[in-house]
Amino acid sequence: MTAGAKSLAVFYHPTMQADGADVPTHTTHQGYRWLLGACWGVLLGSALQLQQAALSGMAVYVLAVLAGPAVCGVWRRVRRPVPMGPGVVVLGTALVAWGLCGLRATVFAAGVLPPALEGRDVLVTGVVSRMPQRHPAGLRLRLVVESAELEGRAVQLPGLVDVGWYGGQLANAEGASEDGARPAAVPDTLRAGERWRMRLRLKAPHGLRNPGGFDYELWLWEQGVQALGTVRTGRYDPVPQRLGQTWQFPVEQLRQRVRDAVWQRLGTGQGGQMAAPESAAGVVAALLVGDQQAIERADWDVFRATGVAHLMSISGLHITMFSWLAVVLVGWAWRRSQRLCQWMPAPVAAGLGGLALAALYAVFSGWGVPAQRTVLMLAVVLLLRLGGRRWPWPLVWLLAGAAVVAVDPWALWQAGFWLSFVAVGVLYAGGPGTAPQLPGLQPGQRALGLWREQWLVTCALTPLVLVLFGQVSLVGLLANLLAIPWVTMVVTPLVMLGMAVPPAWDLAAWALHGLMLVLQWLAAWPFATVSVPSAPWWAAAAGVVGGVLLVLRLPWPVRLLGLPLVLPVLLWQVPRPPVGEFELLAADIGQGSAVLVRTASHALLYDAGPQYSVESDAGHRVLVPLLRTLGERLDTVVLSHRDLDHTGGARAVLDMQAQAALSSSLEPGHALVQQRPGTRCEAGQRWQWDGVDFEVLHPQAADYGAAGAKKSNALSCVLRIGSAHGTHALLAGDIETAQESRLVSTGAPLRADWLLVPHHGSKTSSSDAFLAGVQPGVALVQAGYRNRFGHPAPGVVQRYATHGIRLVDTVHCGAAVWRSDQPAAVDCERERAPRYWQHTPP
Repeated sequence: MTAGAKSLAVFYHPTMQADGADVPTHTTHQGYRWLLGACWGVLLGSALQLQQAALSGMAVYVLAVLAGPAVCGVWRRVRRPVPMGPGVVVLGTALVAWGLCGLRATVFAAGVLPPALEGRDVLVTGVVSRMPQRHPAGLRLRLVVESAELEGRAVQLPGLVDVGWYGGQLANAEGASEDGARPAAVPDTLRAGERWRMRLRLKAPHGLRNPGGFDYELWLWEQGVQALGTVRTGRYDPVPQRLGQTWQFPVEQLRQRVRDAVWQRLGTGQGGQMAAPESAAGVVAALLVGDQQAIERADWDVFRATGVAHLMSISGLHITMFSWLAVVLVGWAWRRSQRLCQWMPAPVAAGLGGLALAALYAVFSGWGVPAQRTVLMLAVVLLLRLGGRRWPWPLVWLLAGAAVVAVDPWALWQAGFWLSFVAVGVLYAGGPGTAPQLPGLQPGQRALGLWREQWLVTCALTPLVLVLFGQVSLVGLLANLLAIPWVTMVVTPLVMLGMAVPPAWDLAAWALHGLMLVLQWLAAWPFATVSVPSAPWWAAAAGVVGGVLLVLRLPWPVRLLGLPLVLPVLLWQVPRPPVGEFELLAADIGQGSAVLVRTASHALLYDAGPQYSVESDAGHRVLVPLLRTLGERLDTVVLSHRDLDHTGGARAVLDMQAQAALSSSLEPGHALVQQRPGTRCEAGQRWQWDGVDFEVLHPQAADYGAAGAKKSNALSCVLRIGSAHGTHALLAGDIETAQESRLVSTGAPLRADWLLVPHHGSKTSSSDAFLAGVQPGVALVQAGYRNRFGHPAPGVVQRYATHGIRLVDTVHCGAAVWRSDQPAAVDCERERAPRYWQHTPP
């Protein structure tokens, strides 16, 4: 990111000389103010439109687009003697930007998957538009729909569908069929550009909603995907049929061939000989064709811990660095020909050539949204320079950002946009030291300049990184100083050279292997990373301003004023329950269970959610980021029983929370017990934290040796929590009717105000006698959207309604927060800040 921001801020800088001085402006002061107002108007109008919970309708947006120019026209007519100020331009441009963004969203939203087709098996014919992503459970592909049939009649589907074809290890439950047939084997060769006919079970894009979590629905919205599908390969489903290869998507076809060649040479995926460290094959593929899924999760953990993750995928860094190198090479070659220089000046040819080659590189890397933004920003500043526009850098910076937002308004909600945007601004404002590292400079000057640039960006972005991710690498400055030149000047050129000379990939792999050894050593340092709770917006804004103020060319007494502004980000603590009270946060983790219990100074995690695949689980994707966002240190992890939808994320959580004790019903030989020896939960266990009582109600000690212990649900740890004022919550795991009946008959203290619905609302649980014994005011179901089990079962939902119990589910609520001092209220994450692109389940 630093090198990429530098190349954009310097080489294409229209006003900065090599010594950092500004070139005199040729624009009028009034024109400068108007253009500055237009830039702010685009940013403001787009940001306001993205705040909408629901779209306003096409007519409203059309009126806004027409009203923008009208505002400026009326002002000029009515206030003719008075020049139009930038405020009027901001208002007019903001109206236009708001309306255009809303129009685009309205048109796109009109093509969503019809709710009547959700859960239906539709015969779809389409072309694979992107190279498939293979994983242990099967593969994922993106299909451009050509036609669709439901029960013999044509139906209309969205243009793009993300498809999962499961059949491997840990196959997703939704890939199974109701008739019990095993999924058909996933084809070994499935290529971009192929036309297929397959039966898909469709559903709308529905992501997980947790505090500080990734907005999967927005990501799909930006990608243009409006439906998800699962290939049906049951006994009565037609076999997926390959209809032939098409000429469509030639770039994707080339990318896939190159990726396969990388794996054949460096990995074992194609049965080739391993000529270099196999672990580097994924990084080489990511750097060459943008296949980030090829990088192993353990490697991503190291990259994040050392702050170099931005280097290991094609992003703004690689596009801008490639553009900078292309400009140098094209300019050098162009100057060799006098005739070419007479036809077009070398600087102009170099700039256009660099931009063209950068665009080609971005297309070959997959033309992802970050790459599109970078190419657009490069094009804007280059065209300004070629047009002879000598504008101050703040205007160029804002103009480039406004151009990106005008094309992609939803970039404002993406962390990558803000990191790149702020980094470019910092390097613009940093003054001397941001000049390009020209060949004439001495090595010491180059090293000093690189150190200063990295230091500037690190200081300015640290508060922003903490706000966005809750974690920052303390070894990132050193790691980037080593990794940026090594990756950009050694690894990346070797990776690209390998397309012509394959042995170069071996050299790139060994170069990456050496770098990984250094990064792993740095990641193992004590306090290599620091995590802080997610601060509110006002503290986040103050922290970013403070970080930028520290690096501006100002007197040091003024710079030091930025330190107090950064402190709220560093010292912020999420409010905790008062003594004697507790809080429950039921995470949105799909089909599984995970509830965080917080008291005044302690925390307990009840279950750790499901394992989604070999490389992905609820701990890694949801719970670890959630705990980091809240700044939480767990005292105890309770795993109710061994089922994978309750223990799938436990390993990631226990790795993060080394101090946490483990309590479970797991057998002694279970892998998690081997990792973290703990205690066995048994009825009668009690403890108290901060005036809050905890009591285990089930299982009995004798249950572990009984024949029924072979059924894991029967051993679910049932935990009852009580406040000092008599408010209770009951976490029931996956107990079924037999265990519920025994708890009722033995007179266990079941009464509770909040209930975690047993077994996700299965028809084998939540008996009338049990509900009568608990008498909760609120019951919560943790289940996945359109899960294949049908949880919660309709009969169970009716049973809760009959007993007058309010039933809340994470599908509609997202992460749900309940507090013992407000037992009637439930705070839903999906209701905190709803946005129109977020899916609303029926």
